[in-house]
Amino acid sequence: MYEEKNFSTGSLILSFLIGGAVGAGIALLTAPRSGKETREKINTIAGEAKEKISRVAEDARGKIVETISKGKEYIAEKKPVLSGAVDAGKRAMEEEKQRMSHGM
Repeated sequence: MYEEKNFSTGSLILSFLIGGAVGAGIALLTAPRSGKETREKINTIAGEAKEKISRVAEDARGKIVETISKGKEYIAEKKPVLSGAVDAGKRAMEEEKQRMSHGM
């Protein structure tokens, strides 16, 4: 459903994580705690968010590498067909040139 609206799963998860981190940060800043407790809690949440974002980025990187690899395989498979078509077109053009030059 999200991919129909030009959202990838990775961007959706990343948006959710960032939104959660912002919400948690606001909650921490408005909670009645000491400054030290608040800073420790913020550091903990920031560390967790950093780890999650790193995992999402690594997953995205893996999918990109896989997609590039599949693209290269596809091109390698289709290259002989395209080369054959180009060669056939060149031969047809040469034959037509010869036909035209003999006809004049």
